[in-house]
Amino acid sequence: MVDLLIEFLSNTGFALAGYQNIIMILVGIVLIYLGIAKKYEPFLLIPIGFGILMGNIPVIRDFGLGIYEKGSFLNYMYYGVMHDIYPPLIFLGVGALTDFSAMLARPSLMLLGAAAQIGIFATFLGALALGFAPNEAASIGIIGGADGPTAIFLTAVLAPRLIGPIAIAAYSYMALVPVIQPPIMRLLTSRKERLIRMEEPREVSKREKLIFPIVGFLLCCFIAPGALPLLGMLFFGNLLKESIVAERLARAARSSIIDTVTILLGLAVGASTQGDIFLTGKSMGIFILGASAFAVATASGVIFAKFMNLFLRQKINPLIGAAGVSAVPNSARVVQIVGQKEDPTNFLLMHAMAPNISGVIGSAIAAAILWSFLGG
Repeated sequence: MVDLLIEFLSNTGFALAGYQNIIMILVGIVLIYLGIAKKYEPFLLIPIGFGILMGNIPVIRDFGLGIYEKGSFLNYMYYGVMHDIYPPLIFLGVGALTDFSAMLARPSLMLLGAAAQIGIFATFLGALALGFAPNEAASIGIIGGADGPTAIFLTAVLAPRLIGPIAIAAYSYMALVPVIQPPIMRLLTSRKERLIRMEEPREVSKREKLIFPIVGFLLCCFIAPGALPLLGMLFFGNLLKESIVAERLARAARSSIIDTVTILLGLAVGASTQGDIFLTGKSMGIFILGASAFAVATASGVIFAKFMNLFLRQKINPLIGAAGVSAVPNSARVVQIVGQKEDPTNFLLMHAMAPNISGVIGSAIAAAILWSFLGG
């Protein structure tokens, strides 16, 4: 009886846990706290945080419980991450939620979304300089797009072993947009620039809204075929929304489908961060480079908006350049908040949605370009 009791105790999580598991459990609790108490991207941080808890409960190897053990529940859930099933489904829901009117009303603002992608390529070069392999450097750089699904999509094909730290970094910085972006925005703009009022965008016709997802899909995917899974689902979801006749499908895409996939993706990504795998020097480097990528992307958008103003008669508020990162719609909301601190009657949200939405498209194209060069 004593031997059985000793054997039982030796197989409990208390006996099997290492310090790495304890650290990661604390990280998971912090993410859950940020999601609930601070309301930082709760739909993302709560599933990821709880997934970290699930992934760091020590289990007996070959018992069919661990996320990396074939046939386990967590392993089946992780299949959708490793085989790029979840990210395109997230894009389907995003497309069904998105109104492209702001971007179509003033197409020139799409350039700000493109400018923000400088953060991706600058960080890619920085990661190469620090000794990361090219495929790893590309996966790290894509964090600068502030687009979790795109980061997971590219990492799954180029550096699958890094999915955990890259996904956690990408989603953490997405959640911390209200903390990270405002200081950079204020540093790079004067009060006079932050007070700029922009003219009301023109009204976009229903025909334009219907034509755009088809033309946008064909144009983008002929340029970067690797973006087909992501942008195909994004524009398809938007076509469902704008067609009206398929409203039931659009409603499913933007509610039950995206909600279900977000839960599965968050839990699977979180559970993949087992302490002995996640807590490495490489992971810490990813977090540092990811922060740099996000900061450079934000700064690039703001600086390019200032550059555009050199040639425009009707000036644009450079704050909206910060929305070029594709954290939809958080970065656009941050632009609104920062702008209204200077002038409560200045409404920048709709203008900021143009670079915000184009940033989603831009980050997917950037990922496709990196994949085309490094995926062979």
